[in-house]
Amino acid sequence: MTDERYLRLLSEKFPNAQAVVTELINLRAILSLPKGTEHFVSDLHGESMAFIHMIKNASGVVRKKVDEVYGYAMDEEEKRALCALIYYPDERIELVKRAFEEPTPSLPEGKEFDNLNSWYKKRIGQVVEVARAVTIKYSRSKVQKLLPQDYAYIIGELLHESHLELKDRNTYYNAIIDAIIETGCAEQLLIAICYLIHGLTIDTLHIVGDIFDRGPGAAKILDVLSTIRDYDIQWGNHDIEWMGAMAGNLALLATVLRVSIRYANIETLEEGYGINLLPLANFAMTVYGDDPCTIWQTKDFENNPRLTRSAQLMAKMHKAISIIQFKLEGQTVRRHPEWNMDHRAVLDKLARDNGHWTFNGQEILDQHLPTIDPKEPYKLSQHEQDLMNQLWRSFRKSEKMQRHLRMLYEHGSLYLVRNGFLLYHAAIPLNADGSFTEADVCGKRVSGKALMDRTDAVIRQAYYGEGEEKQNALDYMLYLWEGEFSPLYNKDKMTTFERYFLPKGQTWDEHKGAYFSLADDEDVCKKILTEFGLDPNSGRIVNGHVPVRTIQGETPMRANGKRFVIDGGFSKPYQEKTGIAGYTLIYNSHGIQLVEHESFESREQAILSGSDIHNRTLLQDFSGQRIRIKDTDNGKELLEQIESLEQLLRAYRSGSMRER
Repeated sequence: MTDERYLRLLSEKFPNAQAVVTELINLRAILSLPKGTEHFVSDLHGESMAFIHMIKNASGVVRKKVDEVYGYAMDEEEKRALCALIYYPDERIELVKRAFEEPTPSLPEGKEFDNLNSWYKKRIGQVVEVARAVTIKYSRSKVQKLLPQDYAYIIGELLHESHLELKDRNTYYNAIIDAIIETGCAEQLLIAICYLIHGLTIDTLHIVGDIFDRGPGAAKILDVLSTIRDYDIQWGNHDIEWMGAMAGNLALLATVLRVSIRYANIETLEEGYGINLLPLANFAMTVYGDDPCTIWQTKDFENNPRLTRSAQLMAKMHKAISIIQFKLEGQTVRRHPEWNMDHRAVLDKLARDNGHWTFNGQEILDQHLPTIDPKEPYKLSQHEQDLMNQLWRSFRKSEKMQRHLRMLYEHGSLYLVRNGFLLYHAAIPLNADGSFTEADVCGKRVSGKALMDRTDAVIRQAYYGEGEEKQNALDYMLYLWEGEFSPLYNKDKMTTFERYFLPKGQTWDEHKGAYFSLADDEDVCKKILTEFGLDPNSGRIVNGHVPVRTIQGETPMRANGKRFVIDGGFSKPYQEKTGIAGYTLIYNSHGIQLVEHESFESREQAILSGSDIHNRTLLQDFSGQRIRIKDTDNGKELLEQIESLEQLLRAYRSGSMRER
């Protein structure tokens, strides 16, 4: 009965035997195509310019395609110019147009070509050749779906004119390009082909956590992601911090503000999401107007070009929101004794004796705490409560912020199993003996895969749930940010308060969970892969979270190749530790590549001179036999569709189901 109902539903789409046969031929042909290229990146930390360039150059893949197509037939300068056009077609075309208008052209194109139309003709031909090299492994129907509607026919003809004889082909091809130029469509067509190349060099993009943090462009990254056809996100600890804040966890909202101000990164809040920070500035000036706030200066405040307000005002805002954060954290932790996080309810460990504040008996560095009542240390003043209500309204009313939150939920998950890879940002909590840690996740004791599944469900309840279930889940987002058995943190404590108020010492220490040392062992990785239903011999784990200190000899390849740690320092503050500027793991039809990136100079230089991110390939694990779609998870789904269609075809041919 179930099969018959399913077949009747399927027959709505394929109403007769011929329709089924056509689709079967199509699906079987697709199975034989080479698999699409998957790119894995992590820990973007708001560095939008480097990320956008990485998307445009596909971690060096576009340049390789240019080399494959033109080899020694094109010199280095022209290859750079062609790549700059492909990466940034709108901006590069504007530069070229100006160069032809200048008495002394600033770009080589203005000297090498007689006029703009001759430049258009040559560049259209070149980008078509590169596009052809990129599209060769995709079905014609897939390429057709990605073509812009206005130019679909023309681009389709340029890409697929090889059915003609050579002489006729050249004549036909040139006639199309001449007509494009004569009708004034050259610029838009050129841009459309370049964007087609962007869309096909990366078939699937996996972001293994931490879109948010110190960099100014997290909102820009999510805007770019919304234009990408196939992407997924494995939430990182900073993503959960922001998701919790966006969803209404006030402790995390205060944390987001504190971290943003600490690193003078308020562009994401103010420019990206339109959050009004004036109420916080007014509150800080009212409460801490005479306070020098010496220990609250933003990072590198003397040389920080992103310091858009006075350093003194930022320091006061920093202190104001930090105190509020500690109060709200304490309230949340005390509501959940099952978390065993009393050590993070810090304010009741303050005491005021003889006019001096102490913490666990030790005098603290900042003695001016006018908003803390020793008898009720976690209670917000009315002014503080009004401020948080204003800030939350600003978060809730930001259309872009709420749209991005939906994107993070719709395209995100705590972990992903795809084509033999297990992706998660930070850790699978482990005991010292390598067994999976059992922990309480909102009332259920779970470990291993069950812990990850339960945590993923709770994160969704924080957004989609209702009533008490939703509130408990929303509270749990704070535990995920700083809890000992959180798969996104997995340290014994987060010593934020101690790092502000106590001299550097043992009180600052944060001890990592066993995972971070044990996961470099091949047998442990195999155990984790088996837990998630993957082949322990061929499967691989991909992590981010912990920067790989390349300059100290660390390698992203761990556990005899079973685990890749691909946090290479997209974020500029981490590049001093890593010595590089990020990794991309690439999995295409030939196998696996691990690419190491150098720092991105600037978008302006990339447009003007064709400067690019320099990439170095660390690993090429290529098998002799090309990987086809039939060998992928998508191929398995297509085989199931084929089986269902074959059943429907038999039903039509046997007469048990009528054709229409």
